[in-house]
Amino acid sequence: MIRSTTSLLALAGALFAADMAIAADPAPAPAADATPAALDDASTITVTAVKSTRSATAIPQTEIQKILPGVSPLKAIQTLPGVLYITADPWGYNEQNAQIFIHGFAANQLGYTMDGIPLGDQSYGNYNGLSPQRAVISENVGRVVVATGAGDLATASNSNLGGTVETYSSNPLAKFSIQAGQTFGSYSTSRTFVRIDSGAFGPGGENSAYISAARQHARAWDFDGIQGGYQANAKFVHDGGFGKLTLYFDYNDMTQPNEDATVFFKPSAGGTASAVQLYTPYTKPFYYPDFSTYRTSYLSALGNSPSSVGGNYRNYYSDAQRTDYLGYARYDARFGDKVTWSTTGYYHHNDGAGVVAGPLGQSITTAQPYLDPNYTTIPTNCRFGGNSNGILPAACTGLTAAQGAAAGAALVAATGGSGLITRTTEYRIDRGGVVSALNLDLGHHKIELGGWFEHNSTTQWRRWYAVDVNNPSSSTPYIRPLDVGKPLFTQYQGEARINELQLHLQDTWQPFDRLLVQAGFKTSAQWANGWFPVQPVAGSLSGLTGGLPQGKIDTLRWFLPAVGATYDVTGNEQVYFNVQKNLRQYQAYLAGGGGPWFTGSQSAFNAFADQGKPESSWTYEGGLRSHRNFGNGVGFEAQINYYHVVFNNRLLAISTNPGGIAGGSITGGTSILVNVGDVHTDGVDAAFTLRFGRTFSLYNATSYNLSKYQSDYTSTATGIGAATGTCIGGYLVVGGVVPTCGKQLPGTPKWMNKTVATLSVGPFEVQGIGDFVGRRFATFTDDASVPSYFLTSLRIAAKVPENLLPLRKAEIALNVTNLTDKKGWSSISIGSATNNYSAYPIAPRQWFLTLSAAY
Repeated sequence: MIRSTTSLLALAGALFAADMAIAADPAPAPAADATPAALDDASTITVTAVKSTRSATAIPQTEIQKILPGVSPLKAIQTLPGVLYITADPWGYNEQNAQIFIHGFAANQLGYTMDGIPLGDQSYGNYNGLSPQRAVISENVGRVVVATGAGDLATASNSNLGGTVETYSSNPLAKFSIQAGQTFGSYSTSRTFVRIDSGAFGPGGENSAYISAARQHARAWDFDGIQGGYQANAKFVHDGGFGKLTLYFDYNDMTQPNEDATVFFKPSAGGTASAVQLYTPYTKPFYYPDFSTYRTSYLSALGNSPSSVGGNYRNYYSDAQRTDYLGYARYDARFGDKVTWSTTGYYHHNDGAGVVAGPLGQSITTAQPYLDPNYTTIPTNCRFGGNSNGILPAACTGLTAAQGAAAGAALVAATGGSGLITRTTEYRIDRGGVVSALNLDLGHHKIELGGWFEHNSTTQWRRWYAVDVNNPSSSTPYIRPLDVGKPLFTQYQGEARINELQLHLQDTWQPFDRLLVQAGFKTSAQWANGWFPVQPVAGSLSGLTGGLPQGKIDTLRWFLPAVGATYDVTGNEQVYFNVQKNLRQYQAYLAGGGGPWFTGSQSAFNAFADQGKPESSWTYEGGLRSHRNFGNGVGFEAQINYYHVVFNNRLLAISTNPGGIAGGSITGGTSILVNVGDVHTDGVDAAFTLRFGRTFSLYNATSYNLSKYQSDYTSTATGIGAATGTCIGGYLVVGGVVPTCGKQLPGTPKWMNKTVATLSVGPFEVQGIGDFVGRRFATFTDDASVPSYFLTSLRIAAKVPENLLPLRKAEIALNVTNLTDKKGWSSISIGSATNNYSAYPIAPRQWFLTLSAAY
């Protein structure tokens, strides 16, 4: 099977330059590089005309680190055409507000692997994987390969509807080497990286290995929260006569302070908005560690936040804590020149917690059913509403105001006396699996037969903890609440057991030199069982009728075909096409929206189990590549790619309790899961690279994407809705019909443009990056949007001349992100049909100085 990559995907003209090499082969590199300098050789931007039926781009190690030392592999791909990746921090580490779109597909509709190992769907509340930056230290990433149209049939993923992101760890060096890097910068940044390579050892030098470690420490730019943690990698390769053995281990322990999104309200045409609805601060910094001021000056005595700020209240702190252990063993057996067989066994354990400490009043609708002993006897119209602890609703006549205040004071006492309460979502993942492929070289035909199997055992807990007024040091972003004390209550606990099976068969046929044809298919099967050992008490979770739904959903699709071809028109130009069908399995996440297990009733779940259809897509793409050399080191490479996608059974998970943190109330709520029918996408990617020797390179790429719903939809409070087949137009919901037909998918811009330009003169190098993102809609009906933005970054580096120091390489580099200090909105949280959305601010200008050396 040919797994060569194209140079760049295409959309109609963005800008990318800088020594970013598009690798010709995304398969794992040799066991050990020939020389320590080999890692430095892949440092040119190349739009190559390789024989691939898909559009795919590879970014090498050197270019990833030029963007910013230690940058997330996903953040690095934001410079590619057709790709939108944004976060509220410059490294792209914060997962709560990370957002990625490729050709209109969102993060959890793409596939992700690291060295071929599945990384799950990258949802923030993840149940089946981990982010690439947690799977491998940034400086150990060999390259990242992005297929924007459709991923390879062998990709181990059950969510790759719209493309894949494959990260590869670098291999041990053939010579002994010590590498180190130290970064200092804005907001007390300190990042330390060390790697030791053994070099080749053993009889014949068939063994090589490395061990490395990294420490990250940086303060959030708008509040006193520390992002950071520790990570370690180890890799061993034995390349013998009969095959190659690779062992890999990753440990990651990190804490990320989260950013709170700003909630926006846009009134409908002819409507009005109150001053509270229009209050939209640019940032909502946390108060931590100023516990006293937060309690006494911001919150009321009953733990309510100021009514004048509405949903844009400030929390005390919020953070994500994750610990991961990931390992694999791979053996690539060689049975002569014509037969190879690669098999990988892997295991991943994760435990973590997402933590929010904030006003008791904002969580009172959940806390009161558990902590008020009189709750079940209180008249319904006398129970406290959101941000109204101790304040009786106007309709209440069964209790006096004094009785309400006394009940509110009792709830403050029951939660530690501080007026705060802490909510967590706690995670456990234990998954293991096997990925295997047999390759046969039969001359004109190359056959690949392979498969992937994974068993995943996962748990999610929603727990609530007291914040002790006399011991505030026991409630910080750096302590797991369960390590300090018992929870006040566990609102619910979800357990899931998931088996994944994927098989594939592919033939790569080359009837003559100029023509290559690929055809094959894969199967996708999931057996998922979810249940709740702990169910929410009545009244504590919005949108719930009875208990949270439980049961099994088995999905099997035997035939997901793919066919493509490339033809060399000339020695410099090549045309290609690819047609492929993909499927996304249901999310078996039991602590939030997105899957049938968190709809509002057992009947809604049963409807999906019996009649539901998982999301699927047909992707059609074709394009032209060109590679030209004009002599004297002048080269030009270009690609233009057109794609058409038919996305069937698009599912929208609409929260029954929108607003607040990240677009959803802190108290949470079940989801209305709506099959809105089809989405049709048409787009163009165009990119070129122009090189003048090793002195100057310019990459420019532009992307155009038009993704439109084909129908309106209706939703119901029972947790399930459907496409209506109508197209009523406008922005107003009429008779329960939401007018989505003909509207652009929210979150994904129509236009993007990217540029990278690199100038090298002697030991000095200057690189500039420009990133234009067009206007993005923020509701399902497109009645609200965020404006476009153009961000720039700059890198200036100087290498110490050779032989001046007893080192293989020494360099000092200055990186400046958001060079013009642009303000605007990065990630947007979309959960409403009209009027409401949430958005995160763009991080301000920051600088980072890195000293790196290799011996």
